[in-house]
Amino acid sequence: MSKQAYRMNIAGLDRDLPLCPISDKLMIGAFVIFGDPELTTACAKALLARCPEHDVLITAESKGIPLVCEMARMNGNARYVLARKSPKLYMRNVMTVEVRSITTDHRQTLCLDGGDAEYMRGKRVVIVDDVISTGESLRALETLVEKAGGNIVGRMAILAEGDATKRDDIIYLEKLPLFDSEGNPID
Repeated sequence: MSKQAYRMNIAGLDRDLPLCPISDKLMIGAFVIFGDPELTTACAKALLARCPEHDVLITAESKGIPLVCEMARMNGNARYVLARKSPKLYMRNVMTVEVRSITTDHRQTLCLDGGDAEYMRGKRVVIVDDVISTGESLRALETLVEKAGGNIVGRMAILAEGDATKRDDIIYLEKLPLFDSEGNPID
């Protein structure tokens, strides 16, 4: 019988992450911050303590939203920018980029409103995400920031897994291991 969850201490709080198969031989720990304001606040505080000087934060829809919102609130209600999964009626001069995330079974599009792009132009930007694994979502956000003329000064996540843990350009709180088919951590 394989393990169903992995217990982790994240920003001083213990949480059980459900284990989800992504192939016959590999599972990932599902980190879902939605509905957990205690964890969201603790992670935002811990990331801000390590955050480079910046003018604006950006994240991708959707799991990064509560985190970046709380970070912005703790940082004096600073404005943040959101890359949406599809263009909305209110968006003008939309910039798009395609991305394939490890947790989604199809290609996605990230969209940036032209007004948000203008707001980022020439500013110091920190990219924020909940988990960085393959780096695909991160690359998509980097592309949008660069197209907008923003200057990336930091890349942050609550957790890093897989090859992302070996990168020296990502600030993260904890390493999330990958798991074999029985739920045992893989180093």
